[in-house]
Order: sequence, then structure tokens, then C-alpha cells
Amino acid sequence: MSLGQAVDSDNENQDPTVAAAQVELLEAENDRLRRELTQARQARYRRAATGTAGIGVIAIIGALLFPAASTVLFALGGTGLFTAVLIRYLTPERFVSATVGRQIYEALATDHETLTNELGLGDKRLYTPIETDTEPSVRLFVPQQVEYTVPEDEELNSVLVLPSDNRGRGVAFEPTGGALVKELRSTTSADLGSDLNVLADQLIDGLVEVFELVDNATANTDPETGRLSIEVTGSAYGPVDRFDHPVASTIAAAVAAEQDSTVELEVTETEEGSYIITCQPI
Repeated sequence: MSLGQAVDSDNENQDPTVAAAQVELLEAENDRLRRELTQARQARYRRAATGTAGIGVIAIIGALLFPAASTVLFALGGTGLFTAVLIRYLTPERFVSATVGRQIYEALATDHETLTNELGLGDKRLYTPIETDTEPSVRLFVPQQVEYTVPEDEELNSVLVLPSDNRGRGVAFEPTGGALVKELRSTTSADLGSDLNVLADQLIDGLVEVFELVDNATANTDPETGRLSIEVTGSAYGPVDRFDHPVASTIAAAVAAEQDSTVELEVTETEEGSYIITCQPI
């Protein structure tokens, strides 16, 4: 009898109760490892907060002991304590891996792709700003007709867009990048720029440094036509040319909102494996 046959025989003869116990043991071990990983990450933040606070306290004590340098030391101490408070209370309590986020997005993208295909919609992806009762927003409109018109704001608030003019029919979704654009606004020292070059720099910083959705990004702009192209590599959420991908959606939603114009989104993959995201106002 070969080794493979022996193993297969052992697996077939294994007691189901023993197998179930082994599965439960593995699941418990996985849960333990996840908890330990989360605790280790949170402990790193706590150590950083404690160390920064210690520096702040030492600086303040030094200011009391050395009046000649009190101004600088008090400033250093205040900065250290303030930074410690930020680190302590802004530490995330839960860490979600990129794999989990990618799987959630892929399920959403599959549903939207299936819906648009079954409805016989076109390949256009239009991000258009609309006015709502609370604040300006952006909707992703997928028209049915090749020769289309952009519907009115109130019509775009519905998923199924069915105006009397057939050229305006299609579907409209809340873009995945809409919330990310709002978050990006809150993280910048100033509002997102209406200047295309400024906006491109802010988007690159947000995608790479703030959200860590891509490894690298470079921009190319044409202020005369309003076109913005950003080439990205190392997407955390897989192929960027899928339906309303978070990276492409964030760029398109930001351009539509800041330029106050409907933009058409196109995403192409290069031979090197990077993706070029192009937003063109229409």
C-alpha cells in the first residue's frame, strides 16, 4: 500500500466526532490568533501614546527647572501631551484586513454588474453631482441608450431611472467613493481644490497615504478640457477596472463634485499591470 493510499484510508476511517473536534480546535486557535494580533496592534499605539506623553511631561518639568528655556520646553511639552491624546483616542478599536474589504466590494460589484447586464445597459459610467435636501452629493448613472441625456437631480435619487425621455433612462447608484471623498475632505488642512492640479495632488495623497488603497499613483491633467488621469499600481481591492471600484470611484466622485460637472469615467489596464483612471467632463 502506498503512502497516499494509507493517508486516504486513515481519512476515511476517521471518527466524525474527532474530525469535528479538530475543526473546532482550529477555529478556536484562529480566533485566538486574531485577538492577539489586534491586541498587539493596539498595544503598539498605547506604547506610542505613553512614550509621547512621557516626553511631554519631561519637557514641562524641564521648563519649570530651567526658566531660560521655558518657552521652548513648554511648547514641546504641550505638543507631546496633545499628540499623546490624539494617538490614544484616535487608535482604531477594530482592524479590518484588505482581504475582507476586497471580498465585500467584489460581492457588491458582481451584483451591480449583473443588474446592468440583465437590464441591457451600456458601458458608460457617469458620475454626476446633484443637490439633495441635506448637502450636495454625487450619483453614479449608467445610461441605457448610447445617445443619452443626464436626468434631473430628483430622478437620479432613484435606483431605476425612468424619465419620460427614453434617452435619460438607466440606473443610478450611490458611488462607493462618495463616502471616501467626504472622509478625504475631513483629513485635508483645506477644502479639496477646485483647481485640477491641486485636486490631483490631494487625491493621490488620499489614495496612497490616507486610505492606503494603492501603493503608488501619478497624475496627468489637462486644465483646458478638465480631463484628469491618474495611473495607479498596487490596488488593495483588486482590478481597478471593475464596476465602481473604490479607487476609480473616489477619483470620479471628487472630480464631479469639485468641478461641479458630470464626468465620464474610463479605466484601462496597461501592459505593466497598472491602471489608468481617466475622468472627462461632458
